[in-house]
Formats: sequence, C-alpha cells, structure tokens
Amino acid sequence: MCGRYTLLADELAIKEAFGLHRSLDFYEPSYNIAPGQKVLSIIHDGKERRAGYMKWGLVPSWAKDPKIGYKMINARSETVHEKPSFKRLLSSKRCLIIADSFYEWKKKLDKKQPMRIQLENKDVFAFAGLWDKWQGDEEPLFTCTILTRQANQDMQELHHRMPVILPKAREEEWIEPKSHNSVDWKYWLDYEKQDRLIHYPVSTHVNNAKNNDEKCISAIIEE
Repeated sequence: MCGRYTLLADELAIKEAFGLHRSLDFYEPSYNIAPGQKVLSIIHDGKERRAGYMKWGLVPSWAKDPKIGYKMINARSETVHEKPSFKRLLSSKRCLIIADSFYEWKKKLDKKQPMRIQLENKDVFAFAGLWDKWQGDEEPLFTCTILTRQANQDMQELHHRMPVILPKAREEEWIEPKSHNSVDWKYWLDYEKQDRLIHYPVSTHVNNAKNNDEKCISAIIEE
C-alpha cells in the first residue's frame, strides 16, 4: 500500500516537470504527507493541464458519508476495473498525484523499520490516481486515491505492494480526458514497467503524521 509520502521539490521544478503554466497556489513542501490531507494533483480539462488540491481518501460521488474516504486511500490495480467505487473513475477520472518519495515500513522481527523510497534519479514523479467529486450540504469535496500494484524487484524486500508510479512518457496518456475502456487500463496497469527505485532507512520520527520536518527523511544506520 501507500500510506505516506513526501513532496519537497520547489514550485518551479514541479511546474517544469509537469508542463504547468499557472502558479501553484498555496503550495508548501511536505516531509510527511498523510491520508486526509490535501495533496497536489493534476488533471486535464480538455485544453490544458490543471494543478490543484484534493483530499487524499476517495469519497465516491454516490457515498452517503464522506468518512468512507479514510478507507479508500489506495485502490488495487488488479481489481480496479471491477469495483463499483473505481470502475467509472478508471475510464474517465484519472489524475496525477505529485510526489518525490514515499515511505514503507519493512518488517524486522518484532518491529517495523520505516524506509524512504525514491526514483533512482531522485526526480519528482507522479502516482497514478483516480478522483471524484462529492457534493454535500456545503461546498463540493474533491478527493483522490492512489493505485497500487504488486511490488517490483526493487520493492520486494520491503513490502509485497507498491504505488503505481507513472513513467514520464505515459503521464499525458493517463490524464487524457477522453474516456477509455476500464479493462484496457487494467491491462496497461498490470504490465507497465516501473522505473528503478532506491531506498534507505529513516527514523521512526516519520511514524507520527504530525511530524513534518527534515528529521523524517534523515538517513539512519539500520539496526
């Protein structure tokens, strides 16, 4: 699964990496992005890419209670084309969720060691995401979820699952606003090759979502 990540790149680097022309209003780097927080995402409105913020934890448009979002921070790519909550979104509401690393907890005997995982080149990247709009009594709520898949060779020693990281050449295709058959996307997600990853151990300081400082990413000597 993917339950915590970082975005530390400066605004200019993000805009250049994703072809954005407008400023990223209210953007602040974060060492410890957690479910329930607003996350920087990109969609395509049919004319251009648009960046904005969505709450992490999908609330389907038909949901009666927005609290369901806390149970829907991830969606399994293997079954996303079948689940009522995701099938419609896979065909028409795909987004990029921007990050530059994520955390996973490696099981070691009686404890879990947090690890920071990055692309081998340490560039900013995009998770494959799905989004939806939920209308309550007040303002509409825009939410998203991160797709996950079986771990690749770089991740297998840490966890059996990993987030789907989109290759740079496939980002435009992913957010293209035209509808696509959800089964076709399912096949694409299953077989798309993932970029190489590197990782290193960090302090359990990151375990608390309230901690958001450089100590979250500081390397430690693994015990």
